[in-house]
Amino acid sequence: MLEIKNLSFEVNEGGEAVGILRGVDLTAEKGEFLVVTGPNGGGKTTLAKAIMGLVEPTGGEILFNGQDVTHLSVTERANLGISYGFQQPPRFKGLRVRDLLELASGKKDITRDDCCLLLNKVGLCAGDYIDREIDTSLSGGEVKRIEIASVLARGSELMIFDEPEAGIDLWSFSRLTETFRALHATRENTIIVISHQERIIELADKVILIADGKVSHAGTKEEILPFIFDPTNVGCAYDRKAVEK
Repeated sequence: MLEIKNLSFEVNEGGEAVGILRGVDLTAEKGEFLVVTGPNGGGKTTLAKAIMGLVEPTGGEILFNGQDVTHLSVTERANLGISYGFQQPPRFKGLRVRDLLELASGKKDITRDDCCLLLNKVGLCAGDYIDREIDTSLSGGEVKRIEIASVLARGSELMIFDEPEAGIDLWSFSRLTETFRALHATRENTIIVISHQERIIELADKVILIADGKVSHAGTKEEILPFIFDPTNVGCAYDRKAVEK
């Protein structure tokens, strides 16, 4: 369904080419829940943005359902069935939460009850938020949850979430984890999550560990989790207490 072949991305720093992605290869099958994890600065977010078309690779290919989408625009990829949740979502003064969910869904007949259900899935009391504007009156965590709800509203074949746990409280994170589990159980959507959280990694069919712009390890959570938290693996290990916060 999604196939990435020898993907690279370079930036110019001081006249020198610096590799952010260095020959990344991975696949995500239909209905699969894939978690991409690894040290900060390893290239995880750049990979997610490359899949969505927010950055253009300097080499390699991205295939979606057999079609080469490497150089397609964000809009073209969205129309093909790819959606993306930002690590730091934008705000839209004058746009109500309900309006955003309606736009995201692409359905003119989406009901208030439909919107409320989406907000409840991400841990928001629908009555308090559905008619609010997505402006500076909302906290970062609130905006984050609203954006995740908009991705769910779209119902894309491939959903990408960049650190969905960032900026949300523990109770909302628990609700979000339940939502991911229920969504995955239907096997209707392929889900790629960039995350450090062990509770999200535990949901994965496959875990991809990226370090220094390359796939360091790939396998089941049972195979990868011990490696992630092994302090002898310099550069790839996490502090378990920090991850479980």
